[in-house]
Amino acid sequence: MGACASRDSAEAAAAAATATAKVVLPGGGLREYAGPVRAAHVLRGERTCLFVCDADAMEIEGFVGELGDEEELLPGQIYFLLPRSMLKRPIRADEIAALAVRASEALLAAAAPRSGGRGRRRAVAPLVFAAAPEDEEKKKRMGGARKGSGRGRKFEPDLGAIPE
Repeated sequence: MGACASRDSAEAAAAAATATAKVVLPGGGLREYAGPVRAAHVLRGERTCLFVCDADAMEIEGFVGELGDEEELLPGQIYFLLPRSMLKRPIRADEIAALAVRASEALLAAAAPRSGGRGRRRAVAPLVFAAAPEDEEKKKRMGGARKGSGRGRKFEPDLGAIPE
């Protein structure tokens, strides 16, 4: 168990070291910030028409919260740049779903290889299971496979009677 815990903590440390604050843009693009960054820096002069919102703070039929200019974006979190008109009304379920799709597409596009498809492709290996030794014993006991005999399977009880 010690090896599992250390491996998990090593993976968590590696993930934390490479974690970035991800900001999904209105057009579907993605900006990543490795270091600490404030919401005012993310807006870059678009403060009059857009605001920064934490994806985890969104609730269906709830009002969307705006991050203050001096609030820092946390690594590993996803944020949205949204139009200011969304501050005045509750957000609907279909809008949250559309934002989730936009974020998913942006994250996938950012993770795709940028070398025109010449990157290393991942393959999924098929699962292959070896026959268990007990299966071989059953075949021998049953007389092997009877392909095409038409007689069906020979049933023999594995249990015997126990006298009382």
